Amino acid sequence: MEYPEAKEKFISTWGSLGTLWGINKAMAQIQALLFISTKPLCMEDIMEDLKISRGNTSMNLRQLMDWGIVTKVLVSGERKEFFTTEKDVQELARIVAKERSRREIKPVIKVLEEVSSIKDDNTEKTRELIKQTKALKDLTDDLDTLMNKLVNQKQNWLTKSVLKFMK
Repeated sequence: MEYPEAKEKFISTWGSLGTLWGINKAMAQIQALLFISTKPLCMEDIMEDLKISRGNTSMNLRQLMDWGIVTKVLVSGERKEFFTTEKDVQELARIVAKERSRREIKPVIKVLEEVSSIKDDNTEKTRELIKQTKALKDLTDDLDTLMNKLVNQKQNWLTKSVLKFMK
């Protein structure tokens, strides 16, 4: 396989995996392109390489920056904005995990907390709802705490954590 085909395959696969992270395909493809790029890219480079519109590129770059995955960089002598991404795979995974917790897990915990604290009217259905939502909230809290401990580790957090878990 030659470089162009390998590059296209990697970007396409990474784009498909993006949905598992909770981001859309175009966002993941932009991040993948930046990830394998040897230098920061401007919006026009990204649009041309991925064959996506300016609006799509702009919107997804903003979202990637909101996630903390992509940053703007200054290129001396250039007027255009250039973009780069985190190159350390484990740091990238840490950023994504933290952001998913903030965007997805924390709101669920809040809802479960609200629902499980409803007034107990001593009916069987109310007690069951309270019991099950409290159990689910406790589990979600535990998983979120575990994830936070993992993502707050320093270098090689994933490898170290998995190895500790396996012992």
